[in-house]
Amino acid sequence: MPFRQWLRSANCAIEGILQAAKTQRHLRYHFLTAAFVLLLSYVLGVSRTEILIIALSVIAVLLAEMFNTAIEVIVDIVSPEKTEKARIAKDIAAGAVLITAFGVAVIGFIILFPYLKDSFQTGLTVAKHSKEEIALIAFILVVILVVITKVYLGKGLPLRGGMPSGHAALAFAAWVATTYLTEHFTASILSFVIAVLIAQSRIVTKAHTIWEVVLGSLMGASVTFLLFRIFS
Repeated sequence: MPFRQWLRSANCAIEGILQAAKTQRHLRYHFLTAAFVLLLSYVLGVSRTEILIIALSVIAVLLAEMFNTAIEVIVDIVSPEKTEKARIAKDIAAGAVLITAFGVAVIGFIILFPYLKDSFQTGLTVAKHSKEEIALIAFILVVILVVITKVYLGKGLPLRGGMPSGHAALAFAAWVATTYLTEHFTASILSFVIAVLIAQSRIVTKAHTIWEVVLGSLMGASVTFLLFRIFS
């Protein structure tokens, strides 16, 4: 079925992200830095346009690092033995990552420095955001945490198996977000039931153990709840 084919393709694509993160520590650092910078931008109250610029810049660094990893693998396949041309190809790819990271660092400094300066002069205050914006950053951070946790534990596929359950994490993040967005008891209960059913399905299909599902559920719910408490 088309959906199953898409799911299989998505699993392969996300597995590629995990494989790159497992083998390239710099990519892991980039993921953690991305989460920190986005969270800091929310705290400082960076404008939507500036957050968009920061987000696109972060994506550029991640893509550059992943392309660099892919090029290194291809070079190793084509030239198993060390040669001068292989070294040049790898150095150029690494140089592209360096240029991208340096440019993004400059962009980040230009955007964030005025906000940081004001915070030191007037005191740090946490900016408030709309519920929709908080829900968005919550989903992004939950996904990053799931990816990083799976990378460090090194078990399971991105959409099947491993600690923690990504489905459960996102399902319970959606439950908390729905509760805050709607402020409606019935909507909250329905979304909670759906989250429980999704989590249960991961156990029934033996894609995850109970503890993997529980940890994913707690991760998604607690991160989302904490962000809403901080920024709303």
